[in-house]
Amino acid sequence: MLENLEKIRQQFKEELNAVNDKEELEKIRVAFLGKKGLVTEALKNLRDLTSEEKKIFGMQVNSLKNEIEKAIADYQKVLEEREYKREIENAEPYDFTIPSNREPGTLHPITIVQKKIEDIFKTMGFIIEDGLEIQTEYNNFEAVNIPKNHPARDMQDTYYLENGQLLKTHTSAAQNTIMRKYGPPKKGEPLKVLFPGRCFRNENIDASHENTFFQLEGMMIGDDISISNLIYFMKVLLTEVFERDVKIRLRPGFFPFVEPGFELDINCAICGGKGCPTCKNSGWLELLPCGMIHPNVLSMGGIDPERYTGFAFGLGLTRLAMMKYNIKDIRVFNSGNLKLLKQFTSNK
Repeated sequence: MLENLEKIRQQFKEELNAVNDKEELEKIRVAFLGKKGLVTEALKNLRDLTSEEKKIFGMQVNSLKNEIEKAIADYQKVLEEREYKREIENAEPYDFTIPSNREPGTLHPITIVQKKIEDIFKTMGFIIEDGLEIQTEYNNFEAVNIPKNHPARDMQDTYYLENGQLLKTHTSAAQNTIMRKYGPPKKGEPLKVLFPGRCFRNENIDASHENTFFQLEGMMIGDDISISNLIYFMKVLLTEVFERDVKIRLRPGFFPFVEPGFELDINCAICGGKGCPTCKNSGWLELLPCGMIHPNVLSMGGIDPERYTGFAFGLGLTRLAMMKYNIKDIRVFNSGNLKLLKQFTSNK
């Protein structure tokens, strides 16, 4: 029987050397290793042997099988290299001196604004994190102190999935996960994190509202963090983004996840504060809800509110891009209008 295995080995080598393409190689694989292949048939002969003979012969058959499998895999690579070289040799020559008329691509205006803000906060020691778009009810609501009877949890405002999860309605949904990931501030260094993301709400679509929009949230937690720290970072942010002095107003606002809470509004750049459809004729555009992180939110994130304080802010990237680039209709961003996108570069 061992002589028969040697014959199979020699036959395989001869047939393998004659292979010219992948189809022929597959035929050989089936002929030797398939259900009715020569090696498979040799294994069937084990039933006619004694226990000692089975041990010896079985080892030899398995060794031959492994040898053939490796040889086929190696030859597969050889054939692929041959095919690749053949494609190169048969390719039409290309004149690299011909001038190209291709237009360079551009980033989406929201992406440009996001990257700029990330760069600003990186220089101030902030970590950039990504938040999941599909969230649990706990992370999206309960972990940020939104009670079960809150209107925001109604199906009229939130997109719920069949598995009980939902599309996040705000970037605050990542707060709890991030707090638990990094834990309390270490060695006196405050925890400073920025997390942008796409959000979803069941909105009536108009010039200033979309059901898919982009936000960017930031938070800073440490010893003796106060509203003064919050105001400083917001002033730096808006001055750097708009590259000019920006008229803003800060008014009290209620948000379950901050206490106290504020609304930061920006003077409408589209109408200069005179009133237009984008700002609903108020002259102001709601841009940035912010405040001191609620003690309940800190506790649920595993951080002691008796020892640490922090601020959080949620920035509407979509609306900020509207102000920066004087875009009057929010629906333009999701329109796929290439004529619009070509106007923007990271230098503008």
